[in-house]
Amino acid sequence: MKLDIFNHVFPKKYFECMLKVAPNGRDMHKRVRAIPSIVDMDARFRIMDRFGPDYAQVICLGAPPIEVFGPPPVSTDMAKIANDGMADLVRKHSDRFPAFIASLPMNDPKGLLKEAKRAIKDLGAVGVQIFTNVLGKPLTTPETMPLFDLMAKLDLPIWLHPARGADTPDYKSESKSHYEIWWTFGWPYETSVAMAHMVFAGLFDQHPGLKIITHHMGGMVPYFEGRVGPGWDQLGTRTSDVDYTRLLKKLNKRPLDYFRMFYADTALFGAWEATKCGLKFFGVDHVLFASDAPFDPEKGSMYTRTTIEIIDRLDLSPDERSAIYEGNARRLLKLAPG
Repeated sequence: MKLDIFNHVFPKKYFECMLKVAPNGRDMHKRVRAIPSIVDMDARFRIMDRFGPDYAQVICLGAPPIEVFGPPPVSTDMAKIANDGMADLVRKHSDRFPAFIASLPMNDPKGLLKEAKRAIKDLGAVGVQIFTNVLGKPLTTPETMPLFDLMAKLDLPIWLHPARGADTPDYKSESKSHYEIWWTFGWPYETSVAMAHMVFAGLFDQHPGLKIITHHMGGMVPYFEGRVGPGWDQLGTRTSDVDYTRLLKKLNKRPLDYFRMFYADTALFGAWEATKCGLKFFGVDHVLFASDAPFDPEKGSMYTRTTIEIIDRLDLSPDERSAIYEGNARRLLKLAPG
């Protein structure tokens, strides 16, 4: 079976709520509203049928993060609507959607923990999705850290999705990012930054079994193995106002070794060499099949098709290919054998 573990859907009630709260949404909000199969399940299923009866999707919300729509209770209520809608889709179409990933109101420290527990224990979510920052704040603030404690205790994964908008300029002299650089290069950077903050906050020393699935094959990290490895082995040598060498001594492992503890998905939009690079960095046991449907030029089919073509071309044994397509996901998400 091909179990696609990172795909985006807007349940109808959530979509209607989103349009009501932000009728003139910009950037990614504009983008997601233009794709029929993110809301229309009949259109979705017609696309999925192209990949055969052994293809299924684990679903979650698409960008933007819920917290951009407003403070609690707006974000908290929207998270509940989203998770209720996702659970309903899984109940009605379990052959298509065997599982869903919960969404959380990350700007509501108490509410996000309550909603995570409700979505997992009452609705059957197989983990939670978080974005790489919370309205510009790192994920490792005291308000957010309890979520990692909870997910480690539940032994279920966290899906890490990048978040960055055009309002983050590329140069100090500018007021915005041009040419959609904020997405093309900004999102992989965001993912890498969030991973680094988790590493240096000692998250994996606290929770060695924590499972974090990074979207788009770990952002920049595999390509920058030299900087993450020997480069960060010299942490503190380039900084005058903070003694980072003390932090380095506190860690139980090299920074590079922590980065290999993350999981990564194959949603690389048909990039052959990048897939090989990421697979070599993370290893077969830490890579999961995902296509990021339906965000492609064909509005739902291209990324799935090209990702499958790449995985089928990789120099892998049948067992290794099966692990990427299905086995790793079933192990992490605690899904029964197909």
